[in-house]
Amino acid sequence: MPSATTTVGQLMTERLETISPSDTAQEAATKMRDKKVSSLVVTDVEDKPIGIVTERDLVRQVCTKAINSNDVIVHRIMSSPLATIDANSSVEVAADIMIQNKVRHLLVVDENKVLGIITPSDFTGYLREKLNLDDVNARILQSLKEDEEEENSSTTINTSTA
Repeated sequence: MPSATTTVGQLMTERLETISPSDTAQEAATKMRDKKVSSLVVTDVEDKPIGIVTERDLVRQVCTKAINSNDVIVHRIMSSPLATIDANSSVEVAADIMIQNKVRHLLVVDENKVLGIITPSDFTGYLREKLNLDDVNARILQSLKEDEEEENSSTTINTSTA
């Protein structure tokens, strides 16, 4: 019996947090912490996405250097162009795009409209639900998801002294 293909649009997170390219890295880190997200979509004055800034960007381009995060603007550290995927694409295609482009966040679009974002966290529930896993593997996946959620909720990036 054929199974229906799960689409990116079914798994994505619809809530997108945004930031201006002129905001500081400190403001980005604070917003990520407060909103409990691992990335912010960078938008221009017309609210169009022009890039993305992630926790990884903050760590690699601010925290590990002797730079004050209040002196670094988001435009300098954001990743651009954005990796995107159509909402009707399969989850497998999304995973392939992430691997090929070495990214962890894909902006989900329908034509030119931004619908949401898909990240590795979105795959966890899908894998647990769709794969025929034994109890141990299901607990491992749940633990990974809880660790990531805990990291996102308790991560305090002290970039003001970086």
